[in-house]
Amino acid sequence: MSRPPTFTPPPCARAHTLRTARGDFAVLDAVPRTEAHSTALLLPGYTGSKEDFIALLEPLAEAGYRVVSVDGRGQYETKGTDRQEAYAQAELARDVLAQAEVLGAAGHRIHLLGHSLGGQVARAAVLLDASPFRSLTLMSSGPAEVAPGQRDRIKMLGDALRTLTMAQVWEAMRALDPPQDADTGDGEDLRRRWLSHSPAQLLATGAQLSVEPDRVTELAALPLPVHVVSGESDDVWPVDRIDDMARRLGARRTTIAGAEHSPNTARPLETAAALVSFWDSH
Repeated sequence: MSRPPTFTPPPCARAHTLRTARGDFAVLDAVPRTEAHSTALLLPGYTGSKEDFIALLEPLAEAGYRVVSVDGRGQYETKGTDRQEAYAQAELARDVLAQAEVLGAAGHRIHLLGHSLGGQVARAAVLLDASPFRSLTLMSSGPAEVAPGQRDRIKMLGDALRTLTMAQVWEAMRALDPPQDADTGDGEDLRRRWLSHSPAQLLATGAQLSVEPDRVTELAALPLPVHVVSGESDDVWPVDRIDDMARRLGARRTTIAGAEHSPNTARPLETAAALVSFWDSH
């Protein structure tokens, strides 16, 4: 589970509801002090939320970008449903296109970024329609299904979600936390976020992560600049698989030293600098 440094947005950002043709989505919306160069839309990963990008908002806004991080359907503060079919990847991709339609008003194309699961949803969105987007960044997101150990964890979580309440699952997960994570001061915020997730969303997207096909060739055929970012190690997708994906895409490749699966929270300043460099070039 990602651990944002805080759940309080910086002064440059406000929390509000983004209203789209496919429903309302909770967002954090950061704006620069002067007119924005362009807009970036950030999609969080499995069990995550818009707050996973909170440490990026200020440095990206200071670089001149409007940055909108979003809770997807059934994540944290965006309302979901108890029907798993509502979270099919194609449905989540269409949500992203609806968000882009609102944010890209007046014909402005936007930079799209997805972290982990969000990267695979972002990929599905651009494969449906790449025209709203100026670029795509895949952060700690691999070419196909997650590593075997992660598939085992997702199955364990799915079995628990089918028999226990969200509160009971939370207590079980906390009991398994390593000692250094047992009391980091963010427990109540993380618990509140967990309890707000839709169990159906977690079941459906967990299943997607476990069987996602390799769609790199399809993505490489699009005339869309791609940036592949990861930490120097990753237990969800091995870094060598992420490296190979970047080569197949002809993508810019950035490895964030000292980071693992969430460079956005572990090394936000270095990650923001890499994003700005890529976006500025497009």
